[in-house]
Amino acid sequence: MAVRTNADRLVTQVLAGEVWPALADRHGYRVDADGTPFLLPGMGGVTLGVHPGDEATGWAGDHVEPGLSVRHAEPGANMALQFLSCVGNLVTVRSGPAAGATGRVIGQHAYVLVDMAEDVLREVCTGDPVLVTARGQGLQLLDHPDVVAKNLDPGLLDGLPISTGSDGRLQISVAARVPASAVGAGAGMLSEFANTDLMGAYAGQGDDLSLGLEGLRIGDLVLLEDQDHRYGRGFAEGFSTFGVISTGHCRLFGHGPGPSTLLSGPADAFTVLDDPSANLASALAGMGAA
Repeated sequence: MAVRTNADRLVTQVLAGEVWPALADRHGYRVDADGTPFLLPGMGGVTLGVHPGDEATGWAGDHVEPGLSVRHAEPGANMALQFLSCVGNLVTVRSGPAAGATGRVIGQHAYVLVDMAEDVLREVCTGDPVLVTARGQGLQLLDHPDVVAKNLDPGLLDGLPISTGSDGRLQISVAARVPASAVGAGAGMLSEFANTDLMGAYAGQGDDLSLGLEGLRIGDLVLLEDQDHRYGRGFAEGFSTFGVISTGHCRLFGHGPGPSTLLSGPADAFTVLDDPSANLASALAGMGAA
């Protein structure tokens, strides 16, 4: 059964941002989980060749941000962009060779992350202004009052493997179940801001660091066990949080591919099904680029 929501009562705002350049300083090297120095691309700019459905791990990169990395130069406006942009929101490029092209928000990190077709991404330049049609914060699932929705465009919901089961619980298919021990950077932060880095997905860095998460893909729907993200992010036995993997490979210890929070509530409010194909890609395709 389809999930009933208050979508008809949500407010839509158009938010401004720009494609932010990749940043570094003269002390460029960092140290990975094995103590090895590295200098690799990852955050900021326009990242080509990584889209929902593609591998999240194994890249020669650190904190890989797919597609466009978007923020605003004014701090308060940037926080509004972070807090109000939702997964699935429409994004429109407003200048340059790609002016008029559209894509979709796929999550938050240090920036709002936007997926676009590869040929469009190649036309976008850092500094290009974009508009985000922000809608989704305040979303309620009317038949599931114990479940809190975050960062979720209601137009995306119909395309996700989420429904109301015959027993009245919210039924969700996930590509992976993530133990609480994998939760790293991002714990303690607001669940509308950035994402939660998952440890244990350090592909190629030794079996002793593995938690079986090396197969994660960008856009995978995942269950975070014993995590309560209703009013922040933290460990809570008997709670479940569901998110979408929005960032890729990390080499810093305590970091990793990260899900942006979508739903959180008591574990007994959900029926969880395992489906390796549970990914954002098909839902975004159903929404279209415009």
